[in-house]
Amino acid sequence: MDENSSTSLLLGKNEKVHFHDCPGCQTDRLKQTNTGIPYKFLSYIWLVSLCTALPTSSLYPFVYFMIRDFHIAIREEDIGYYAGILGSSFMVGRALTSVLWGILADRYGRKPIVLVGTLSVFIFNTLFGLSTNFWMALSMRFLLGCFNSLLGTIRAYASEICREEHQALALSVVSTSRGIGLIIGPAIGGFFAQPVEKYPDIFSGISLFGRFPYLLPCLIISLYSMGVFISCWWLPIFSLWAVSDKKYGGLSFSSQEVGEVLAISGFGLLLFQLLLYPSIEKMLGPLVVTRLSAVISIPLLSIYPYIAMLSGLILHMAINLASILRNTLSVSLVTGIFILLNNAVPQHQRGAANGISMAAMSVSKAFGPAGGGALFSLAQKRQVAAFLPVLGTGDQLVFFVLNLIQFIGLVLTFKPFLARP
Repeated sequence: MDENSSTSLLLGKNEKVHFHDCPGCQTDRLKQTNTGIPYKFLSYIWLVSLCTALPTSSLYPFVYFMIRDFHIAIREEDIGYYAGILGSSFMVGRALTSVLWGILADRYGRKPIVLVGTLSVFIFNTLFGLSTNFWMALSMRFLLGCFNSLLGTIRAYASEICREEHQALALSVVSTSRGIGLIIGPAIGGFFAQPVEKYPDIFSGISLFGRFPYLLPCLIISLYSMGVFISCWWLPIFSLWAVSDKKYGGLSFSSQEVGEVLAISGFGLLLFQLLLYPSIEKMLGPLVVTRLSAVISIPLLSIYPYIAMLSGLILHMAINLASILRNTLSVSLVTGIFILLNNAVPQHQRGAANGISMAAMSVSKAFGPAGGGALFSLAQKRQVAAFLPVLGTGDQLVFFVLNLIQFIGLVLTFKPFLARP
């Protein structure tokens, strides 16, 4: 009988061998001795998840105006094409490297990959804000995506640092923080882009922010990422539609108004995730929550084109309510998927599994902005088109396609598609 077999018999079937210099063994010992909620580690998870989400969507309130200022679009209706390409470049880069980062996280640990990711946000997001033409902006977003190794890694870390009874909470923190980041990011972009125009008493036209009107929101996010980078040394499509003109079926919102809507919905999302989601997930289970969120999202998306027919206070109330509900459902759906994914693989494969899922998600999100931008431009040109009337005209076509994708995702949660532990 070999040494390993003897050790297994002596230890018993359900016990593990722990080694002194093994980080995974240290984590296991920590979970055995600390039965409570690890608030300290959850705070790290929150900070890192927020760091990866902020630059992802911060450009959407001002990308329309940025493309306009680059003077690359010949017609106003063509801005959506270039905006979609610029938005997609981040996800293209992330799709190409997510599997590699996941494998490296399994081999060398979660911490080094998190440090690389947070530092890359500081460098490339700042350079994106300093872009003077379309191609520089496109390159910086692509490189930012290539080095965006955070989300898959922190998801694996969240599932490992907590005992089994607290894993749903840890992964909920990932989803909540990411969801808040996807809200706060555009809010920062909306409030702080073009500061000379919005706050002329504070910012001069001959200042740095006058020359680079989109630097300030990028710099705010970059400084936050640098703070996360330092702290981690101790680590164990809404917007394009909203800003487009009413004559094209949009809301004619300014970037600041978009930021206000997203900030309000972010606060509502925070309350839901902290107060209600853990109880709902415990009562219904992650699979039912995922399916229910997808089912409710479909009719909700269908009413968005009709919100544009409103005006004044009623319009703002309707769009805020719809945004809160939509973001709440979206984050609930993603959280459920995270739980199902991490429960489907053993610990030593979670980094790679999350990397593969990030690559697949990034491919989808890479096609999303580009395809969405092209579809958005097409919709603006067919406000009264007779072709395919059943799909509607104008922005009804955009939301129909979104609902179709949502329905396909719902179908994939049933057998034989769903992966089981």
